[in-house]
Amino acid sequence: MSHLDEIRKERLDKIEVLRQAGMEAYPAQTVRTHTIAEFLKNHQVLDEQDEVVGLAGRIFSIRDQGGVMFVDLFDGTEKTQLVLQAEQLGEDMLTLFRNAVDSSDVIEAHGEAFTTKRGMPSLQVSKWRMLAKSLQPVPDQWYGLKDEDERYRKRYIDILLSKDIADRIRRRSAFWNAARTYLLERDFVEVETPVLETTTGGADARPFETHHNALDIPVYLRISAGELWQKRLIVAGLPKVFEIGRIFRNEGMSAEHLQDYTQLEYYEAFNDYRKGMDAITDLYRTIAQKVYGTQKFSIKGFDIDLADEWKVYDYCELIRSEFGIDPLTATEEDARAKLTEKGIVFDPKGFNLERGIDLLWKQLRKSLAGPGFLIGVPAYM
Repeated sequence: MSHLDEIRKERLDKIEVLRQAGMEAYPAQTVRTHTIAEFLKNHQVLDEQDEVVGLAGRIFSIRDQGGVMFVDLFDGTEKTQLVLQAEQLGEDMLTLFRNAVDSSDVIEAHGEAFTTKRGMPSLQVSKWRMLAKSLQPVPDQWYGLKDEDERYRKRYIDILLSKDIADRIRRRSAFWNAARTYLLERDFVEVETPVLETTTGGADARPFETHHNALDIPVYLRISAGELWQKRLIVAGLPKVFEIGRIFRNEGMSAEHLQDYTQLEYYEAFNDYRKGMDAITDLYRTIAQKVYGTQKFSIKGFDIDLADEWKVYDYCELIRSEFGIDPLTATEEDARAKLTEKGIVFDPKGFNLERGIDLLWKQLRKSLAGPGFLIGVPAYM
């Protein structure tokens, strides 16, 4: 029997201990008066008023010192300390807790707020009950999941153990809500366009393909967020439309390149790309301020201030200035020679002008901090 199997058997036995004590291991309802964040925020007032508080959450650690037990409880908002003693709880309930409760269990605890001699805001527990008996322990919060592949496969554990990752998910929600609010306040209409298409458009990428049984035809998951559909809506007389939607690309994947991800795409009639630049600048500044409370960031060694004037980078002019060749008149041999001269590695197999110029651009763009817009990209690119 493996170590995890032994733990599971022990915890299944503890469910029986709970049942014999008349306590359910998985009750349908819970009663709590405060989140832990609310409890900590109002701790002093709750302490002064001797108000009975009900908390619920997952146990992260248990420290048994005989006559007193200290428990760290987490509910997704904050973490706090529970203190269990026979004087307030009763000997039987303290013993039941000791015999039936483990780290990772989800419990409900009622009691009064107080501060320990060491100044720790805590809850003196007078009553508790099980909400969900965990049959498998969560990895230690101090060590967590160290294997990167396992972290991504068990993202829920990684989130539970990492406040930074949990906060990142909250920021992501705030990000999309800020973008949506920005556009709605400017009279854009949010639309939902088809995810399944008979032919893909709006981008150049390999699609996921499946079969439509009712129509007996091949269909594809979209590779752009409704670009062609939104343009049709502009034709239909809706001058401002946008979609925040999932798109799918059946190609390489990495930490920065997923096969399915969320994209915002919007279209506005009677405006050109210069007005679009103004709108994008304002959108980014608004999102940054709402999500992060600042427009200044340090990114890969560059200090960025979105409040600064945004630069306009001319693709051909930059390459001419940096490498002395003009993408509009250069030949494949010109590009090959320049890459060799600069020591930029390239694969000669399938090499052409487009790949050569693109490699020069990728080398050059490493020095551009932004924020800014790129214009003048040759049509062949």
